[in-house]
Amino acid sequence: MSVLFPKWTNYFPTAFAALALGGAAAAVGGFWYYATPKFWRVGYMPRQPGGGFSHQIHAGKLGMDCRYCHTKVEKSYEANIPNVATCYGCHGEGRLELLNNSPQHRERTNFIREAFAADASIPWRRVHKLPDYVHNFPHHVHLNAGVSCYSCHGRIDTMPVVFHAQPLSMGWCLDCHREPANAIVPKDKVTDLRWVQQTLNERRQGKPMTPDAKAVLDSLSKAPPDNCGACHY
Repeated sequence: MSVLFPKWTNYFPTAFAALALGGAAAAVGGFWYYATPKFWRVGYMPRQPGGGFSHQIHAGKLGMDCRYCHTKVEKSYEANIPNVATCYGCHGEGRLELLNNSPQHRERTNFIREAFAADASIPWRRVHKLPDYVHNFPHHVHLNAGVSCYSCHGRIDTMPVVFHAQPLSMGWCLDCHREPANAIVPKDKVTDLRWVQQTLNERRQGKPMTPDAKAVLDSLSKAPPDNCGACHY
């Protein structure tokens, strides 16, 4: 007597269930890895006007302090970008011979003089931006608490073009808020990025905090918040 479905077809439901579960697990795992700031935000490097502002030259080679251009970073939520007059102060016509008056340098920085002459802003493209459902990141609070630019932005002084060095995700922020000792440095060192990198690396390897850094940590009026309302409306 013939049968419509052979006995081996009984394995079909089990095989289909296994494939469905495997596919669902792969989809969740792929989304968990690829649809996160750690994957799609780290390394983001937008193209800037005039080839971009080289932090490697200004903050690294020339040793300019971050606060020369980001003048309000210690008293404002935003790390403001400099207005065109600040750039023109060094790259104006009367200053070029003091810096580098080569044709290549003149061409590379001509967009600054053009913007100044037109009384226009330089259309820099923003690199770091938190989602709209997050409060603005209070730069002044963090710097005044002894958190260095390095902790969020990496070695800016070595970057010819600025890129996203950290994911700036919720979990990443909470890790720091729960263990602030991993980021706190003396307040007079927050913009000394090379020193901060070396110090924090040594601390992670077991070296204790220096007394001045410990004093900054102990001086915090309260622990960094880790509740939802601290960052979300």
